[in-house]
Amino acid sequence: MATATVRQGVGFRSERGPVLAALMLCTGLVALDSTIIATAVPSIVRDLGGFAQFPWLFSIYLLTQAVTVPLYGKLADVVGRKPVMFFGIAVFLLGSVLCGVAWSMPALIAFRAVQGVGAGAVQPMSMTIVGDLYTVEERARVQGYLASVWGVAAVLGPALGGVFSEYASWRWIFFVNLPLGAVASVVLARRFQEKLAQRKRHRIDFAGAGTLTAGCSLLILGLLEGGVGWAWTSTTSIVILATGAVLLVVFVLVELHTAEPVLPLWVFRRRVLTGGMLATFGVGALLIGLSSYVPTYVQGVLGTGALVAGFALAALSVGWPIAATFSGRIYIRIGFRNTALIGSVFVITGAVLCALLPENAQVWQVGGAAFVVGVGLGLTASPTLVAAQSVVGWDRRGVVTGTNMFARSMGSAVGAAVFGAIVNSSLGNRLAHPPAAVARALGGQGLDTTSLVLGGQIPTHDVGAAAFVKAALYASTHHVFVSLIVVAVFGATVLFLIPRHTTELTFD
Repeated sequence: MATATVRQGVGFRSERGPVLAALMLCTGLVALDSTIIATAVPSIVRDLGGFAQFPWLFSIYLLTQAVTVPLYGKLADVVGRKPVMFFGIAVFLLGSVLCGVAWSMPALIAFRAVQGVGAGAVQPMSMTIVGDLYTVEERARVQGYLASVWGVAAVLGPALGGVFSEYASWRWIFFVNLPLGAVASVVLARRFQEKLAQRKRHRIDFAGAGTLTAGCSLLILGLLEGGVGWAWTSTTSIVILATGAVLLVVFVLVELHTAEPVLPLWVFRRRVLTGGMLATFGVGALLIGLSSYVPTYVQGVLGTGALVAGFALAALSVGWPIAATFSGRIYIRIGFRNTALIGSVFVITGAVLCALLPENAQVWQVGGAAFVVGVGLGLTASPTLVAAQSVVGWDRRGVVTGTNMFARSMGSAVGAAVFGAIVNSSLGNRLAHPPAAVARALGGQGLDTTSLVLGGQIPTHDVGAAAFVKAALYASTHHVFVSLIVVAVFGATVLFLIPRHTTELTFD
C-alpha cells in the first residue's frame, strides 16, 4: 500500500500546494493537446490530405488512451502513482515529437497512437493522486482547480492552434507540449513523495489487454471505414465488425478467469460505478463530437479562419471549469446524482441549440451553444467521478478512476468513429453526383474537396462550387449535432442508475 506524505491544507500555499500545482500542469499537458489540435485539423488536412481519414487523428489517440487506462490504474495500485505518471509523460512527449515531424496522414495517425499511450497514464493518475491526497469535502474545491486547467487550455489551445495554423505551421501544436511536460515532470519529481509500504508480485493481464485492444480497434475500424472504404453490407464490413464483437466477448471470458484482470468486472456490478461509467461514456462522445466538428463547421460553413474557430470552441471548455468549480459546493448539499442531473439539462439544451444552428449562423451563436454544453459537462463529469472515488478505499481507487477515464476515452473513441462515419457517408452521397459545372470545378477529388473550402482555395469566380461544397459540409455537420442530442439524452437517462445516497462499498 502507498500513501502520500503531504496532508494539510487545500490551497497552493499549503503543504500540498506544490503537488496540486504539479498535477494541474500534468492535466494541462493533456488538456492543451485536446484543445489545440481541433482547430488545426483543417490545416493538417489541407497540407497532408485525407479528409476521410482525419477522424482517425482523434479515434486512434483516444483508443490507445482508453485501452491503456485500466492497465495504468492497476499498476498504480501496485507500484504507486508516481512512476506510472512519469512513464506516461515520457511517452506522451515522445509521441508529440513524432507527430511534429509526421510526413503523411498515415504517419501522423500512427504517432497519435503513441501520444495516446502516454495520455492514458497522465490524466487518470492526476485524478487518482487527488483522490489520495484530499478528502471528499476537500475534493470539491480541488476539482475546481483541476477543472480551471481546461479553462486556461481552452483559451491558449485554440488560440495557439489558430495562430500556428495561420501564421506558422500546424506542427508547432505538438512541439509546444515539450516545455510544459518538462516543467510538470520537474515539479512533480521534487514535490510529490510516495512511500510503498509493501510490494507484492503481480501478474499483468496481457491476454485481457490484447483482446480488449483488438476488439475495440476492429469495431472502430469498421465504423470509420464502413460506407467509405467498403460498403456497410459488404463481406469485409461484416467480418471486421463481427470479429471485433467476438473478441470483446472473449475479453469478458478472459477477465472472468483472470486473478488480476486489467478491467475488473466487479465495477459493473455496483450501480454507482456503472452509472458513473455510462454517464462518463456519454461525456466523452459529446466532447469529441463538438471538438471535432465545431471548428469544421465554423471554418468550412461560416467561412472564418482557424483563430476565430478556435475561440468558438473555447467557449465549451470555458463553461466546463466554471461549472465544475461550483459543482463541488452543489453536490455536497444535494448529492452527486442530483447535481449531475442538473448538468444533463444544460447538456441537452446546448445540444439542441447546436442542432438549430443555420447555415448562416453567427460565430457568437456557435460559441453560446458550446458554452451551454460545457456548463452541463462540468456539472456532470466531476460529480460522477468523485462519487466513484468516494465509495472505495485506496487499494481500489486507482482501478476505479482508471475505469472511469477508460469509459470517457472509449466514449470519445466510439463517438469519433460514429460521427466520422456519419459525416463521411453524408458527404460521400452529396459529392458523388454534383452538377456538371460544379464537378468540373471540383476535379473529382471526393471527400478531399472539403479542403478547398477549408483552405479557401476555390477561385472566387467559382462561387457555385464553393456554395455546393459548403452546403454539403453544413448538412454533414448538422447530422452530427442532431446525433449529439441522442447522446445527451442517453447520458441523462443512465444517471438514474446512481443511487441518491452513496456509501462506501464492501467487497467479497
